[in-house]
Parts: sequence; C-alpha cells; structure tokens
Amino acid sequence: MALQLPFKFAGSSKDALTSSRARVSKMMEYDQPLVWVVLLLMLFGMVMVYSASIALPDSPKYANYKNTYFLQRQATFICISLMAGLFVFRVKIAVWQRYASLMFVGTLILLALVIVPGVGLSVNGAQRWLNLRVFNLQPSEIMKIAAVLYAADYTVRKQEYMHKLTKGFLPMAGAIGLVGLFLLLEPDLGAFGVIVCIAMGILFLGGINIVWFGGIGALLMLIFGAIIWLSPFRRARMFAYLDPWKDGNALDKAYQLTHSLIAFGRGEFLASALAAASKSCTTCRKRTPTSSWL
Repeated sequence: MALQLPFKFAGSSKDALTSSRARVSKMMEYDQPLVWVVLLLMLFGMVMVYSASIALPDSPKYANYKNTYFLQRQATFICISLMAGLFVFRVKIAVWQRYASLMFVGTLILLALVIVPGVGLSVNGAQRWLNLRVFNLQPSEIMKIAAVLYAADYTVRKQEYMHKLTKGFLPMAGAIGLVGLFLLLEPDLGAFGVIVCIAMGILFLGGINIVWFGGIGALLMLIFGAIIWLSPFRRARMFAYLDPWKDGNALDKAYQLTHSLIAFGRGEFLASALAAASKSCTTCRKRTPTSSWL
C-alpha cells in the first residue's frame, strides 16, 4: 500500500473529472490528510525534543549523556509506533468492535494494579505507572483508546435506548465512573477529564437525547469544579495558574508556565534557533528543559 499526497500540484479540475470517470470509483483506504497531519506533528515533536534537550550535557546530572540521546530515543519510539500503527490499520473495524469490551475490562484491571502498593510506580507523589523494566507503562493512556472503542461499541449495541436515561446513559456513566475512581486514586484528574470528554462526545454522536446531554454536561462541570475546590493541592495549582508571577508560585506550582512564558517572550511566535533559548537545562530544577519553541 503506497501513501499518496492528499493534494495535487498541477492539473485542472476537468482532467481530474475525466480521470475519475475512466476508473472505477472506490472509497479511500485511509484518511490521507489525517495521516499527513499525524506525520508532521511527530516530526515537529522531534524538533521540539531536540531543541529542549540538546544542551542537557551541560548539566552535571546529564554529563554522561550525548546531546542527541533524547532525540534518538524519541525517534526509536516513533519507529515502533509507526510499525504498531501499520499493524492496527490492517485490523478490521469489526474485530475492534468484537473485543472492545474485553479491552476496556483489561485496561481497567491495569488501572487497578497501578494503585496496588508495591506494584504501581510512584513518582513525585503520583502513582500512575507500571514498571515493565524496558519502559514504564501508563494504563491511563491506554484507557483513552479503550474508552473510544468501548463507547462506540456501546452506542451501537444500545442504539434503541440512547434516548433513555436509565438504559442509555447510566450504564456508560457507571463504567466511566469506575475508571474515574481509579484515576482519582492515582491521582490523575487530567486523564479522567479527557476520558469523560471522549465518552460524552461519542454518546453525542451516537444520538443521546440532547436535553439529557446538556444537563449531564452541566452536572459534570459542577462535579469537576467541586473536585478541584475540595482538593487543596488542585485548588492551589489553579490559583497559581491564575497568578503565575506571584511570590511562591513562579518557582513552584506555576514553574512550567512562567518559564514557558519567558521562553515564548524571548523567541516570540517564530521562536529562536535550536538550543538558543533563554532558559538552559541547568536552571530547570528536575523539570523538562524549557525551549523557546515550547
């Protein structure tokens, strides 16, 4: 299967019409513009990683690292993901639908394992990973994909009940609520918010009653607001982002925001050259190096 450009550099619309009539019409095997957008984003991401990590050897902590270490690491993972993507692309949609529930339950088990003491890996107070020796697996990222498949399969199976609250929405709400319970115990409110948005979006496309959808959306906003307000560290972080330059925020809770603003002010929209950011890795205090690109 050869990739094709999603556009033509030359030729008239008349030629294209004649050509289309001469051959049998068929549906495209894949979304070409989407493929190109993903590829461009991955390449752009590699530039960002290189720009942010090229000066790492200047720091004593990374003195034994090459300045291309993280670039090579990112390129390796991109190659692996491309091979995995080609494999996934060849799997029929019917197969994904058949195993959507099993994938959801399996990922739910992984989320449960994460919060088991001695099994999940804890970093800076958050227990979100499983140590697989070769790399650390974050089940919440897999759940984002599993939630898409499960919600899509659910709307197909329950299509006749989508306008009913008890049979159409509540079963899905219970499943996503269980996911949220595990994620909040990690804690990872951000991942929970993304998964809720995924589920609500697919339910909307699946034909859920628009009145119920609006009411549930408003209720979810209140729930997330209450979670943030009742959690001291989340509330403090929210206020820190509202006033990042306040004493005690700039070098603590709003550290990444303030240094990103400094880098953006230094490089402006077009940014400065690679590794020419105003903030070097030696000032980032165990954080991700800040580049004028970021």
